[in-house]
Amino acid sequence: MSINDFKFIPVVVINDIADTEHILGELCKGGLPCAEITFRTACAADAIKLGKELYPDMCIGAGTIINLAQCKAALEAGAEFIVSPGLCEETAKYCVENNIPYFPGCVTPTEIMKAISLGITTVKFFPAGIYGGLKALKALAAPFPQIKFVPTGGVDMTNIEEFLAFDKIQAIGGSFIMKGNIAENTAMLMEKIK
Repeated sequence: MSINDFKFIPVVVINDIADTEHILGELCKGGLPCAEITFRTACAADAIKLGKELYPDMCIGAGTIINLAQCKAALEAGAEFIVSPGLCEETAKYCVENNIPYFPGCVTPTEIMKAISLGITTVKFFPAGIYGGLKALKALAAPFPQIKFVPTGGVDMTNIEEFLAFDKIQAIGGSFIMKGNIAENTAMLMEKIK
């Protein structure tokens, strides 16, 4: 499976490598074999590597990538896609050249135009709630028909269906299903978006 097969990308923070098996296993149990493991913690690369060993069929990527060094470390660990909070040109060029899905954070027309010039066709819209939500996405999509969006931040169980109904949305990213019982939350989410 590739990242394009998923309507939802769980944003996963792993603070302790020992939690990797449980967290990723719960996502799989809930029917969503996909995770964006954030590079906010010291064990992120190790968690990606372990995750790919434990769940080889799971689509695991790296999030919060802010430079090319982190990107390369994530890919070396086994990441299959890269997500950034903003647009890193070096990372964009590297990923495009190596055919690796890269979703940079872009919330303005200028940022989207820069992404297009670098060969990017799907951008992260983050934080979606603060930057105008679905209304802003629809306005931005009009002049950029070639672009798809992955809104993150401000999307949850109450509005996810409304977001996914918009054909310019590739997927939704979020950490809200990671609170409480992950498998139950994931199963509930999958029922809602199928």
